Amino acid sequence: MERWALGGDLSVARIGYGTMKLTGWPRGDRPDRETALAVLRRAVELGVNHLDTSNYYARDGVAANELIREALYPYPDDLVIVTKVGALVEGSDIALPAAEKTGLTPDNLRRGVEANLRSLGVDRLDVVNLRMGDLDEASLAGPLETLLALREEGLIRHLGVSNISAAEFEQARAIAPIACVQNLYNLSQRDDDPLVDACAEAGIAYVPFFPVGGFQPITAERLEAIAARHGATVPQIALAWLLARSPNILPIPGTGSLAHLEENIAAAALKPSPEDLTELG
Repeated sequence: MERWALGGDLSVARIGYGTMKLTGWPRGDRPDRETALAVLRRAVELGVNHLDTSNYYARDGVAANELIREALYPYPDDLVIVTKVGALVEGSDIALPAAEKTGLTPDNLRRGVEANLRSLGVDRLDVVNLRMGDLDEASLAGPLETLLALREEGLIRHLGVSNISAAEFEQARAIAPIACVQNLYNLSQRDDDPLVDACAEAGIAYVPFFPVGGFQPITAERLEAIAARHGATVPQIALAWLLARSPNILPIPGTGSLAHLEENIAAAALKPSPEDLTELG
């Protein structure tokens, strides 16, 4: 697989793995525990060394960080674990304006970082993404400065931002070195096209969540036709398009299935033709 230097010094394979589906959080099915552990181990065997997680990813006693630790600890030297703190996706404060979300307070950001350290069993987190709110733009200066202070304490190696606008991206860069942006982006949801390009120009990774559609899988006749020409699946073509779109894009498809995991990783070998890319737009 092609690689990217995340934060300038962490070499990661361009297709990573998102752990949210292992817990069924915030909703949905999840695999049994042994399958979840097997998926994590198989991902690493296949060359994945970029895991996306969060202490938030926990439901009914099943927590992503604890699964990662059980499956992979002691961690391979090149494994990069990226986590996030900040505004909850779903929770008691979901209806509040971003500035009032409890996850963005200094005390709760510290608690979030410490909870991730503890559950992963590490002394320093490779990358911590600050997740902003869903609807309201609020200043990320205070929350990001809190994380910057934790970085200076040695608890965090690199900082990223998630669920942000282009304006917030520029604001973040003025406050701290930014290793990555993690936003919703895929073949059918491309509002972030300018932000992808801005990140590429700045040498910053862009990590699309829901790279094959998430809860609304991508479907289109043109995708099916291109997939058929390549002997591939539609999700594989969607991932291959992301890899071709820009070298700074690092997809993190999640799955609780070993078969789907292997399909996702195999997408790295697909090379859409210029005609394919024109057809996909």
